[in-house]
Order: sequence, then structure tokens, then C-alpha cells
Amino acid sequence: MTRYQHAIVDGSKIFYREAGPKTAPAILLLHGFPTSSHMFRNLIPSLADRYHVIAPDLPGFGFSDAPDRKQFRYTFEQLAKLIDKFAQTIGLERYAIYVFDYGAPVGFRLALAHPERVTAIISQNGNAYEAGLSQGWNPIQKYWNEPTAENRAALRDFLTPEATKFQYLHGVQDETLVAPEAYQLDSALLARPGNDEIQLDLFLDYASNVALYPKFQEYFRTKRPPLLAVWGKNDPFLLPPGAEAFKHDNPNAEVRFYDTGHFALETHQREIADAIREFLNRKLTTQASAA
Repeated sequence: MTRYQHAIVDGSKIFYREAGPKTAPAILLLHGFPTSSHMFRNLIPSLADRYHVIAPDLPGFGFSDAPDRKQFRYTFEQLAKLIDKFAQTIGLERYAIYVFDYGAPVGFRLALAHPERVTAIISQNGNAYEAGLSQGWNPIQKYWNEPTAENRAALRDFLTPEATKFQYLHGVQDETLVAPEAYQLDSALLARPGNDEIQLDLFLDYASNVALYPKFQEYFRTKRPPLLAVWGKNDPFLLPPGAEAFKHDNPNAEVRFYDTGHFALETHQREIADAIREFLNRKLTTQASAA
């Protein structure tokens, strides 16, 4: 059974989903834009018989608090620090990370700060290479280079219900497999008063993630964490070369593509869950034997 809980971190309520025995190896699931831990609703029970699975909502997303922008800077560095404190608050000491979209720069920052805590990485359309960025990023990159009010306003198109639905359905072979409540929930939460400015702040700060790509890559190269990339190959924003690039720095990285879009779990949850279980069973067993 999945439990729906919250932890208080730096005065903010962080909502999270939790399942599986607490004595089992842990997996920290980190969602991306524009969604929440809801994206893992089907994956969690597929892993919880063998793993302790935790999926928090980032501040400003899902059912976590959205601190006022005057008190909390919405940067990826701040998100990572808060999730680090969240993990400590709930007693999570070592864990694999499943990173998707925004969850990747958050999770990779955790790995840089505490490499000894991260047992493995599963990257589902979670990018760390410029080769993975499509032309769909052009308006956002323009805002990085020229952070004007006009360029900021132009990015509001990414926050519309139509844009959210597009992210779920583009590249999907059978749209009847995508639950409409998924993109409708995301759209409703994006529409909360003030949330648009939070998202625009994060669009601007995403440039800090690209600036850290060399450090992320050095981490993959020197620490060689067990790494599995499971990628929706028709993603309009995060391209397959971003998945293949993991093998350049970590030759032991494993890459699997699925004929679907950005939200690969909506259509290929069973296949991805099977891949994760096989991968972690093999890699974590090897780690335990070595220890």
C-alpha cells in the first residue's frame, strides 16, 4: 500500500508518497516539470515489494507547499538542498535515485554533494548533456541570454493546459493509454495563484543546470555509479543523444529506448519497472557482495 504523508522541512510541508518495507534498499523518485509524484502512481506499487520507495513533491509542485518567492528562491540549487534535508528528515541514508526532467539536476546535485549516499541512478528522460536538448528549448535559452520581461512573458505559453497536454501526448503511439487526469491535474496545479511566477523563475535558473553539465559528467566518469537510462525516444524536448551520452563518460551505463514520448511511464510503466527491477537486483546485489 502507498502511504500519503508529509514532512516539515525548513518550515515547509513536503508531501510524499511512500511504499515498501523501510528495511529494504531505498529508491528516491524525483519528478519533473510540470508534474509531481503523481507521475509515479503506477510505478511505486510495481517496485514496493522489493524496495523502499519514496516520491516527494518538489516545493511549488503537487501537494507540497509553495513558499513565497520573497522567502524562498526558486533555483535548482535550493530545490536540491531542500530535498537533501527532506531525505535526512525522514531518515533516508542511502538510496538509488530515479530522475526525470527537473528531477535530474536535483538528483545529480545530490550525487555531487553526497556520492557515498547514491547507490544507483535511473534516468528517465533526465538530461545531463547539451546533445540532449532539442530546439524546443530555444525560447527558454533566449530568456537565459536575455532575461527581459518580454522574453519571460513569451514563456507563459509553456504553462497553458494545451502545452501540458502536448507534453503527455506527443510521440505516444496509443493516446488511449494516457490517463487524462494526469495532465489535467498538472494543469490545475500550475494554475494556482502565483505558481506561474515560480515556474518562470525555474525556467530562468535552468541555465545553472547546463552550466553544471561538465561537473555532472565528471561525476559519471570518476565515480562510475550504476546507471540505467530508460528513455521515451520521441520526447520533443530531451532527445535520445542525451541518453546515449551517458555511455561516453560511464561505459558501463545501460540505455534502453521506448517508442513513446516525454512521460514514458504513462505508456510503458510495466516495461520500465521490469527493467529497473532487473537492473537494481543485479547492481545492488553486486555492491552487497563487494561490501
